[in-house]
Amino acid sequence: MSKEIKTSIIIQASPASVWEVLTNFEAYKDWNPFIKSIKGDAVVGKTITVSFGKMTFKPIVLVYDKNQKFEWIGHLFFKGIFDGKHTFELIDNGDGTTTLIQSETFKGVLVPFLSKMLRDEVPANFKSMNEALKKQVEEQSVVF
Repeated sequence: MSKEIKTSIIIQASPASVWEVLTNFEAYKDWNPFIKSIKGDAVVGKTITVSFGKMTFKPIVLVYDKNQKFEWIGHLFFKGIFDGKHTFELIDNGDGTTTLIQSETFKGVLVPFLSKMLRDEVPANFKSMNEALKKQVEEQSVVF
């Protein structure tokens, strides 16, 4: 059983500007309403620690392509119970804007039992983070 959740937002800034804020993990506590912290080195094959409010996971970094894509996979307890592949993808729109796509594919035996959370809470959390990221990037990009 699997479930994919995908959200997107257009940010009035270059992919490099979005990437700078997205990967400044130490500043998450100042602006991010969803992911409270990411600790560790975001290096492919390495484990990072990601905190979502009261929950903490230790996913493995799958992709870390500067200004383009950051992806990890995490497991609840062990593989196959409730696995999540989380992706942030930046698309250069060629007009000074960037489309951020935040998605996650959930797989495992618990997916059907968590359908309400996956339908309601997770997309709302993604959207709130997307909007906060947009605000943070665009405020930093303002030149006086």
